[in-house]
Amino acid sequence: MRKNGNNKAEKNSEMAVIHMKEIAIHEIENVLIGNAQDIVGGTGCTVIICKDGAPTGIDVRGGGPASRETALLNPLAAAEEIHAVLLSGGSAFGLDGAGGVMQYLEERDIGFETGFAKVPLVCASCLFDLMVGLPKMRPGRKMVYEACQNAEKNRPEEGNAGAGTGATVGKYHGIYSMMKSGLGIYAVQIGDLKMGAVVAVNALGDVYDMDTGEILAGMLNGKQTGFANTEMAMLEDYHRKENLFTGNTTIGAVITNGRFNKTELTKIAGMAQNGLARVIRPVHTMADGDSVYAMSVGNIDADINVAGTLAAHVMAKAINRAVLTAAPLYNLLTASTLKKENCEKI
Repeated sequence: MRKNGNNKAEKNSEMAVIHMKEIAIHEIENVLIGNAQDIVGGTGCTVIICKDGAPTGIDVRGGGPASRETALLNPLAAAEEIHAVLLSGGSAFGLDGAGGVMQYLEERDIGFETGFAKVPLVCASCLFDLMVGLPKMRPGRKMVYEACQNAEKNRPEEGNAGAGTGATVGKYHGIYSMMKSGLGIYAVQIGDLKMGAVVAVNALGDVYDMDTGEILAGMLNGKQTGFANTEMAMLEDYHRKENLFTGNTTIGAVITNGRFNKTELTKIAGMAQNGLARVIRPVHTMADGDSVYAMSVGNIDADINVAGTLAAHVMAKAINRAVLTAAPLYNLLTASTLKKENCEKI
């Protein structure tokens, strides 16, 4: 009996060694991430580059996505790997910026070998940020090329940076009740398995704290002293059939050093969408274009269910960071400023 007890203790001791720790996104090998933005224009872009190619999947659940080359990620499509993902502002206009990634990669002889030229495979998703800053300012090829150059440093900033520059949340009652959001980044490691998320949060709904369940940012009340609660407001208006296309969409990617193929990554991307569902309410509406990529940049053996669970976790955390790291801009309140103002009034 004592021997069995010792075996159990040893097994528990071994399990205790494996724990989840927070890491920096640049600690995930074989991937480069860079931002570029125009603060006055109110828009920006974030590029994720995998020079050696990365099997990638995508899950799109919003009703209004703006995307480029995502058909490549269909498990039935021939392409097994892509070389970059562009997350951009500018609505559908921002899709043109993918040409900047193409130029950057072609200059470095990176792409799919056709026998005549190497063709970079670049997917892109864009969010609607035309209601802040200057509506005619969109991330073009020049800005995106700059983001690629910044990716060489591989130290992307959060908050009012990259694709999160013009991001806002809580827009059900229009622009006068919305708050500033941004770009969020979060990564963890369990043993030798790493998982990170990069996300620009531009949601119709409210963002909730993953741990406490409290609203961090979202639709403000009439006095802008607290939250009106988008879910409750929509339920009260259940009979209305108003067009809510006022500029939304949360776009992001989870990146892992786990070894997965495109089909498996499609499932992991779907599980990563659970991160959105945990902390954004409502989410995946017809007025959102919520899209999540999943990219494999390593060769660590890992269970797909573990990877998907981790993907949802880091995505939810990154969404929280997107609103918590955003700074006041365009006369909009942020999660940090609203909390500070309320504390000062008390």
